Amino acid sequence: MHNALVLTNGLLKANDAKTAHGLIRGTERYHIAGVIDNSETAGRDAGEILDGKHRNIPVFASLDDALTQLSDIRFLIIGVATVGGYLPPDMLIIIKQAIGRGLSIVNGLHEFLSENPEILSLATANNVQLIDIRKPKPKKDLHFWKGEIFSVKAPIIAVMGIDCAVGKRTTARLLTQACRQIGLKAEMIYTGQTGWLQGGKYGFVLDSTLNDFVSGELEHAIVSCSKETGADIIFLEGQSSLRNPSGPCGLELLLSGNAKQVVLVYAPTRKYFDDDPHWGEIPSAASEIDIIEKFGSKVIALVLNTKDCSQEEAFTFQKQYEAELDIPVLLPIEEGVEKIIPVIKSILL
Repeated sequence: MHNALVLTNGLLKANDAKTAHGLIRGTERYHIAGVIDNSETAGRDAGEILDGKHRNIPVFASLDDALTQLSDIRFLIIGVATVGGYLPPDMLIIIKQAIGRGLSIVNGLHEFLSENPEILSLATANNVQLIDIRKPKPKKDLHFWKGEIFSVKAPIIAVMGIDCAVGKRTTARLLTQACRQIGLKAEMIYTGQTGWLQGGKYGFVLDSTLNDFVSGELEHAIVSCSKETGADIIFLEGQSSLRNPSGPCGLELLLSGNAKQVVLVYAPTRKYFDDDPHWGEIPSAASEIDIIEKFGSKVIALVLNTKDCSQEEAFTFQKQYEAELDIPVLLPIEEGVEKIIPVIKSILL
């Protein structure tokens, strides 16, 4: 685990910084030594900014400030996931500075640094790596769906969301960790670049995969995980949502991934997809559950993203949805996810 800095450049508090948020919450691939954001957040702890939990990850106003105070930094990780996967232009200046200071760059965006002649030349001159996580696999390495998924005996639980950036990956990690704490062999299949950055062993980057092979790559990841780990239970990280018009996604998990149980993540205060009125209103949790269950999968819990909620509002929403839906409603930030453990145990019987 080499020391790394995460670059957010003023976006640390925004949904676009969900890659940084995931790395702040935990990763087994890098040691996150600090975050580069701006003067407003500098001097604070990144975990406290994110969710009020101190994680000993300082925030700096600039790359120079970070490298002056920290030692043995090997990587700079681009910590944002922008709409369309484009690199914010103001970050390019900092990336060039980092390369000049001998840092390798880890990039999870669709805009590949290794295809930028100026950046590639600079990296070569400074003998550093450009790691473009979202570069598609060669076709020879892709897998087509074969039906092997039906040989997997462990329950497969999809963690799906009502929208982008509501906490699907974080919830999947928390569920995996909670199951491991009670002695279960739990594994998580990542489907995005941040899952890989956090140390995921089994998975693929869904939105960089040729569409004809998405189902096969998902199946291959699940089957490989099952064979190699003997997992008791497997969680699938969802992407986007069933009805987000910018990237509808999720049926692959239910049909190709044979996930017969679903944990649905919902943001009760978010009104529009991606907070954009032009994209349309987010439907109710009940209607989303109805669609999922029409495809033969059962929603076993609702998880609430309580961003912009007071603690009192969070618990009020919890009571409201438990009464309305008659399933456990989890508040990961306020209470953790252990409330679902009895349900998971019943599935394993």
